[in-house]
Amino acid sequence: MSNLLLFIGGIGVVEIFILLIPLLIWGYAVIEIVTGTFKDSIDKVVWLLVVLMIPVLGVIFYYLIGRRKLANQ
Repeated sequence: MSNLLLFIGGIGVVEIFILLIPLLIWGYAVIEIVTGTFKDSIDKVVWLLVVLMIPVLGVIFYYLIGRRKLANQ
């Protein structure tokens, strides 16, 4: 039974966390973009498209560049 908890369907616990953490970061970025108020209205659409189309680089660029364009910061 303990083997079942540590190794579910060929995916180990470590692999689940390796997949889950980037997914949570991506989801948080999408939610932040959708609910945030940007200084320019087109920025929201552009950043949302960037994060959805190229998830890994889009999230990195959003956190490095895009968050500065939020109106409430």
